[in-house]
Amino acid sequence: MADTEEKGPIGPSLDETRKVLVDIAIESWRFARLFGRVLSKLEAGEAPRFANQLGYFSKSLEENLQAVNLKIVTLEGHPYDPGVAASALNIGDFAADDVLIVDQMVEPIIMSLDGLVRPGTVMLQKVAK
Repeated sequence: MADTEEKGPIGPSLDETRKVLVDIAIESWRFARLFGRVLSKLEAGEAPRFANQLGYFSKSLEENLQAVNLKIVTLEGHPYDPGVAASALNIGDFAADDVLIVDQMVEPIIMSLDGLVRPGTVMLQKVAK
């Protein structure tokens, strides 16, 4: 069995496990952002309880990733630099001399102590002069 030989007798390799963990972290980040948008539509009396649960979830995600030396990085509101570890989906909409900021993170950047694990994806916005 080739699969068993590649993975070893105890299961997936550390690289495979890390990839799965990063995928789960990104999907959790997306879900938390969606949940945050839903919260803004709730009545004032209901929102705080759910906001606290979202805060707990987000903090737990961050702490668990930190325990394995991973970190989610978002750049929303920061100036855009072409050298940043994220691809811009709408970069073609702007001129070379436009001053741009990161308007929205579509997918976060994942970093480790060793450097970049997975680049992010962003949407840009032109800064009004």
